[in-house]
Amino acid sequence: MKRRTPLIIALAAGTVAASAMVAATGPAAAAPQDPAAAAALASDKADALVAGRPAILHAGSNETFQQQKVIQSSGLNYVPYKRTYKGLPVEGGDFVVVTDAAGQTKATSVAQSAPIGEVGTVAKISGSAAAATAKEQLKTVNTVEGTKLVVLAEEGQPARLAWQTTVAGTNAEGPSRLTVDVDAATGQVLRTTERVIDVAGTGTGWINGSVTIDTTQSGSSYLLQDPSHTSIRCQNSSGNATFSGPDNVWGNGSGTDRETGCVDAFYVAQKQYAMLSSWLGRNGQNGNGGAWPIRVGLNDQNAYYDGTQIQIGKNTAGQWIASADVVGHELAHGIDDTTPGGISRSGTQEFVADTIGAATEWFINNPNDAPDYQVGEEVNLVGSGPIRYMYNPSLAGDSNCYSSSTPGSEVHAAAGPGNHWFYLMAEGTNPANGQPASTRCSGSGAITGLGIQNAMKIMYNAMLMKTSSSSYLKYRTWTLTAAKNLFPNSCDQFNTVKAAWDAVNVPAQSADPTCSGGGTTPPTTPPTSPPTGTCTGTNGTDVTIPDAGSAISSSIAISGCGRSASATSTIAVNIVHTYRGDLRVDLVAPDGTVYNLKATSSSDSADNVNTTYTKSLSSEAADGTWQLRVQDVYQADTGYINSWTLTL
Repeated sequence: MKRRTPLIIALAAGTVAASAMVAATGPAAAAPQDPAAAAALASDKADALVAGRPAILHAGSNETFQQQKVIQSSGLNYVPYKRTYKGLPVEGGDFVVVTDAAGQTKATSVAQSAPIGEVGTVAKISGSAAAATAKEQLKTVNTVEGTKLVVLAEEGQPARLAWQTTVAGTNAEGPSRLTVDVDAATGQVLRTTERVIDVAGTGTGWINGSVTIDTTQSGSSYLLQDPSHTSIRCQNSSGNATFSGPDNVWGNGSGTDRETGCVDAFYVAQKQYAMLSSWLGRNGQNGNGGAWPIRVGLNDQNAYYDGTQIQIGKNTAGQWIASADVVGHELAHGIDDTTPGGISRSGTQEFVADTIGAATEWFINNPNDAPDYQVGEEVNLVGSGPIRYMYNPSLAGDSNCYSSSTPGSEVHAAAGPGNHWFYLMAEGTNPANGQPASTRCSGSGAITGLGIQNAMKIMYNAMLMKTSSSSYLKYRTWTLTAAKNLFPNSCDQFNTVKAAWDAVNVPAQSADPTCSGGGTTPPTTPPTSPPTGTCTGTNGTDVTIPDAGSAISSSIAISGCGRSASATSTIAVNIVHTYRGDLRVDLVAPDGTVYNLKATSSSDSADNVNTTYTKSLSSEAADGTWQLRVQDVYQADTGYINSWTLTL
């Protein structure tokens, strides 16, 4: 049986493409009932799809893909990948493969819309100079977290070699944790990404009242720390000490007391954890059974997530703003950050967090903070009521309707159309449950909502298709695809999602799926033209490489190609071996000519050979038996040829 290898897949140029956006045909295999088995099957099927090099990936011969952890939700499997170019991380090269429980591909989403092309990998400016430029983007700098070379490949922009540095400190508006991409050739700042995203003991919160919370006993003391998920804890932001006490009774009900603020925040975090599990099947806010420390005491009318913590500030009356929708919103930024593609972009990040904050409030259903679709109504941040109104964003001065200017708007104002869409999807235009009516921006006819739980399920599954090129337009496609996949026997949910997007003026996209009552059939992407004849082949049989022994070979027979090999032939090699410098790797042509692919090296101690080599083989006839020949010339390390693909 073939062994699993590190999930790096080298892609061979010219391989016949298979459309990644077409639903699988033929009878479905029996769906595995065990989640672990389903995830393993999804992993294997996604790897097989990627190895087939579908055109939708826009992959070049210098690129490899690394599979990330499979995420499961509602019987679907989401398999994210990251991309490298000549060994460098590609910012903007990520994508997701979606499969059902039987391993059939349901959809893909890809950050890139065009190939990377050729990019130089030698920097003309130093990393220290780039870091200095990054530091200049902040008012004060406390920490420089490191600098690395990347290929920046934002959608619609030419790919460039860049130095990427993350700096932490303050900007003109307050705390900042900023990732800065600096052109490695010119020193120009290409992009900045802000990481600070604002806005059973017993306890008494000033918002939620008397509540039961799960705490941790430590000797004769107790901690505001979840006993099962220890990264969920509440701390005093002065010194970051987790609140502790001798009696497991917390807070005094005063909104200006930090421990009381922590009671509210900790209670919300634990309830949100339960909502994620019950409604969405997610294992904690970070997807791995935990979250981030919540720290109460920020001296600002604000709250934020920065990738490492949640900071909770106060309103103008000095009360800590730890309501369900605010704390739920900040934790939601972390959920967004730890789903594929990272923090949502192009004006979508705040509405994404608002939807999860609203779902958290509805799941808790605390009479002291009755569920609704207002944001921050309990905390009264600056003394003027709610921060945002999802059913009518214009009440807070935000737009109800999407336009071409929305993605470039201030991020909180840009949330208006997305919040309006979510409300229409969840509650409709004329809810019957006491929630307010909501009007359309255009079109006519009533919209009947799906309910908050179904709306959140669709939103979350769309987030699991997210890439680093997220936008309103892509969220439209992702949510429609999610609705079709989640409800394969009905078009009602799909049609509601579509009607809600239409109602807020987010236009239809060519990538939008259609619905006729069956399973998802995403739009197809034409495959690239295959080479003439059968000019490519793969051998996936393991061949053991003897330690410090003789050379071994793995063969591929090419027939029916009927031409010479290409001047840009590729050899995609996947060899599992510790200390890869031990290995010499050659390609042997049918006539016996040897083409060296990799020389030995006494200093290359890294594991595995996972790459694609390009060779001019135009002097060789393509047809015949080709061999990948590998020899281990040093002792103490072993391995095997896992697979290789030859494209002539």
